[in-house]
Amino acid sequence: MFLHTHPYEPYLFKEATKLIVGTLPPPRFTQGDLKDGDVNFCYGSRDGQLWPILNRIFNLNLSFETTERAIAERKAFLQDRKIGICDIVASAERKKIDASDLGMQDIQLRNLLGYLEQCPNVDTLLFTGGNSKNGPEYFFRKHLKENNINLEVLSNIVPRIHSFTHPTTKLKIKTVSLTAPSGAANRAVGSLDSYKKMKAEDPSFNTLDYRVMQYRAFF
Repeated sequence: MFLHTHPYEPYLFKEATKLIVGTLPPPRFTQGDLKDGDVNFCYGSRDGQLWPILNRIFNLNLSFETTERAIAERKAFLQDRKIGICDIVASAERKKIDASDLGMQDIQLRNLLGYLEQCPNVDTLLFTGGNSKNGPEYFFRKHLKENNINLEVLSNIVPRIHSFTHPTTKLKIKTVSLTAPSGAANRAVGSLDSYKKMKAEDPSFNTLDYRVMQYRAFF
């Protein structure tokens, strides 16, 4: 059994107004066995799409390489846009060493509500995935239930939007369940009616284009 621990502490600062919330990076980041093109930072997998999406939205001209420069570029962007990162999974056990969320067992969650107390300006959580089993929204719902907090529906159209009231700060915080920025989610994107319509109108339109369009509205 492989103990998959999160290799990065939450990237938080008091000015942050949004938090990106996911689960765990691929196991190789925990093992310290990065591939060429990986960035040793949150969402740094060369196979992931979050940073390519943000790169397109904001014309960042990011470096996609295993260097300190690439890390610094991402931190500068986050600081400038007042975006923090706090993945909700602290650790999980795996029988098979891969990045599948469904493969996680004996999952230990971070106290996201506690971290939010350190970031009094956060008004939006951006989940990198929805409420399917072992997705970030799925775990956050569990986290809220353990603290007797309700998640209220604001919109049931993808990306689904909810809100909750923090029990300590009493702040109203919105949650947005973005389509996961991974290749594994491409099939789900392809099945969406909105994507099919855009694809029919423009055959060159692809699943990355769809995410760029979706993410732009919330970042």
